[in-house]
Amino acid sequence: MAVSIDQKPIYTTLPIGQQIIFAVSEPTIVANKFKVKFIAEVHVSNFPINPSNNTALIGTFKTTPNNAGVGIFDFRSVIETFVKPDHEPQTTIVANSDSEYKGTSAQSQIFPLHLVDKFAISKNSIKRFQIQFKIEYADTADGAIIPPSDPSNNNAENSESYKMFNGVLQYDDQLEEFQNDYGYNLKDYLFDSNFPITSTVSFLSTAPTIQYARLEDYGTISFLNYIDEVPTANVPVNLYEIELKYYWSGGSSTETVLWENNNGGTTSQGPYSNTRLGYFGAYPANLKNWSATFATAVGNGLTHYTVQALNSLGHSISRHNRINILCSEIKGYEPIRLTWLNKWGTWDYYTFNMKSTRSVTTNRTSYTQLGGTWNESTFKIAGYKGGKKNFRVNSTEKITLNTDFVTEADSVWFEQLVNATEVYVLEGFQTDPNFASLNTYVQPATITTSSYTRKTIANDKLMQYTFEIEKSKMKRTQAV
Repeated sequence: MAVSIDQKPIYTTLPIGQQIIFAVSEPTIVANKFKVKFIAEVHVSNFPINPSNNTALIGTFKTTPNNAGVGIFDFRSVIETFVKPDHEPQTTIVANSDSEYKGTSAQSQIFPLHLVDKFAISKNSIKRFQIQFKIEYADTADGAIIPPSDPSNNNAENSESYKMFNGVLQYDDQLEEFQNDYGYNLKDYLFDSNFPITSTVSFLSTAPTIQYARLEDYGTISFLNYIDEVPTANVPVNLYEIELKYYWSGGSSTETVLWENNNGGTTSQGPYSNTRLGYFGAYPANLKNWSATFATAVGNGLTHYTVQALNSLGHSISRHNRINILCSEIKGYEPIRLTWLNKWGTWDYYTFNMKSTRSVTTNRTSYTQLGGTWNESTFKIAGYKGGKKNFRVNSTEKITLNTDFVTEADSVWFEQLVNATEVYVLEGFQTDPNFASLNTYVQPATITTSSYTRKTIANDKLMQYTFEIEKSKMKRTQAV
């Protein structure tokens, strides 16, 4: 008899930030043999996996049967390090599908993902994994271990092939159960033929559907694409194009952007896991780099626009995302734009357009210098020598940010900002088409606000928030 997989994740696409539980058994061997251990060979790859070879093997793990004769594994800590945030577009994974920044390919110049003209394919955020379960045992209490490689121990069993992405589940996220298996249903984030024309499917974000941005603001929206989910029978639908509708006083216009090779997407999903998670440069500065329709709308006094995914029949397969245009110098304050890693391992954005305060905290290491030339042929006194000197100066920039009045949906969403593991300040907007501002545009920061109170209209009426951040890189000084 082969090892039996008695419990597994219910869905084959899952956020990696959760328990990845498998339970396996082999009652005959457990009851009649000795020194029994269940073995799990874990395979991770961007390509389809064949567990019979070791090309994708990342580790072998063993556990002893519990009192019920079952081996239980949790693979989260084993495989979660194989997915990580996307900071740059993927290149060369599919022929002629490179993303662009101001018309220049990602192969020709490195640029942050946030600046992408149209589409980008994931580089690091999604992978495949599959597990082969085996068993080892001894025929007697003192006997030698019979490994799985022994011809007499032909008990291997393969799990299904899974796709994991860099999302995380909280303890209060609702899990579904099906025949002892359980997991999180991603139906609200999967394009699917069963969804109506007026779909409520979200892009990979819990941000409110109404966002605000300046014409100088970059950013992306992300999505899972062509996901064939198990055990549901829903037919997967590929995102065919993005529809953009622009509005101004007394008029509107529409354009679509195809998810295809020449736009940074791909017309063929191929074997790669990378193609199952994509990004679209949805914010004004992204659109301004290539869209004549957008430029015309701006000239007409653009007030807002919507972003929506369509299938090949032109039917909507996602909800509308609305982006309202902010004045670049609103209320005279310096706008500061943040991006952070959201719950689903992709990027959310917010422009703080109220009063902000920048401050610098400086730490100095000093020494006392001798006041003359003690190591020369004659002693001389120089005015610049002697006294207390700074040997090293470390300066850290801190910024206090204030929101405008926000909604209750914003209040819930901002909790992810406070808890985000990666936060960046997006600044240094570069108009030169030959440069992507890699070193200035994306600046790492940490949220130093240590507590967060979720506000409501009932309790707080008009709601605003204050956040404090600290830039991660210290300011440089001259060497002494």
